Amino acid sequence: MLISVLDRAAAASQESEAETLRQVSAHAQHVESLGFHRFMVAEHHAVAGIPGSQPAILAAHVASSTSTLRVGTAGVMVPDHPPLIIAEQVGLLEALYPGRIDIGLGSSVGFTAPVRQALRQGTPSEAKARLEDDFRELLSYLSGSAGITARPENRAQTPLYVLAGYRSAFLAAKLGLKVILGGPVEVQLKAAQVYRGNFVPSAFAAEPEVVSSLNIAVAESERAASDLLLPESYAKALSRSTGVFSALAPAAELDLESLTSQQKKRIADFQAHCIVGTPAQVRESLMAASEKLGVQEFLVTGDIPDQAGRARSEELLAEIAQGLSR
Repeated sequence: MLISVLDRAAAASQESEAETLRQVSAHAQHVESLGFHRFMVAEHHAVAGIPGSQPAILAAHVASSTSTLRVGTAGVMVPDHPPLIIAEQVGLLEALYPGRIDIGLGSSVGFTAPVRQALRQGTPSEAKARLEDDFRELLSYLSGSAGITARPENRAQTPLYVLAGYRSAFLAAKLGLKVILGGPVEVQLKAAQVYRGNFVPSAFAAEPEVVSSLNIAVAESERAASDLLLPESYAKALSRSTGVFSALAPAAELDLESLTSQQKKRIADFQAHCIVGTPAQVRESLMAASEKLGVQEFLVTGDIPDQAGRARSEELLAEIAQGLSR
């Protein structure tokens, strides 16, 4: 079983944005020391609690601070950039760090109307309508079949993944790309079935490949593991009401009693879809998810401000993965 990690560069409270970004590379070095498969970074624009806005730049920084770890994006949002620019970023990363780069491509648009306007996206419906054309244009640059050549040339060297739900899974299948599925396991199962059932081989992937993205935390007790992911659940619940995703406060400092019943329900719903527990519990959950989804790689998500707790969780997870790989 392969374990990979997504770091969204979510800030902890009382931490500067520069400190958050420096912690991303330190996190990658820890992940590399554990023998994990790859380390990926994300793209968020004008989000107060997430300074990681440019994944290609951050991925280059991470790659420069590690030596063997595969590094990538999860992902570059296709509606946010001209396809040629994405192709050039991919080519540069591959040329600088050959054989170590993976590119995840997403379809999300800006979180708010002002952000979408600043990114020149048009309306969400307009971005959605041109999404397949944007993907096809990008692939033409990366494969060398376009009328102009993106430099450095890539020639389909770099593995490409679509960050997919149900609808994007069909697009990934049609384009012959690999997928990283998100959401609850049952939702991922439906998307995986659509993807595998409609996959068309391409220069980028000869056969379907599925990676499952799940929020995972391991600790000595189930409660301690759940508390590791509670700050992210809390911030997400509040952001639905306020429109602001704040820096993550430690679990012990969260004011849970002041939340509305709807906010408490959102936290409970989010936590219910996470894989948390003791090593034995998480091992059992991963085995079940692997069998159900037919996957051999999990991309661990979950923004954990407790760095010591996160490090210990990943160490325990590495032990689980090693045991399952024997």
